[in-house]
Amino acid sequence: MATDYDEPRVRPEDQPANESLQDIHAQRSSTTQTSIIDVEDADTAEGLDLPGAILEEELMVQVVPVQEDEFTCMSCFLVHHRTQLAREKNGDKYCAECEG
Repeated sequence: MATDYDEPRVRPEDQPANESLQDIHAQRSSTTQTSIIDVEDADTAEGLDLPGAILEEELMVQVVPVQEDEFTCMSCFLVHHRTQLAREKNGDKYCAECEG
């Protein structure tokens, strides 16, 4: 059954329409109970098996060192081409995006 979310909601008869926010908070705090969650060591994510997941596969990524025409921005710590160099102060280089 489809629900029309634009339709005005009808309040139950036991809840007045002009109830103040403080009254609502007081009513909820008096009726709500605190729940205690018992977490065991076995309840970690390592014990979960995801259906269809291949967990044994390792990703191989080749890391390329910073080239001579590149620099690392000391603000965003991304490697940029030298054309993106906006400022160099005390040996620290900053890109055009961070200085913009």
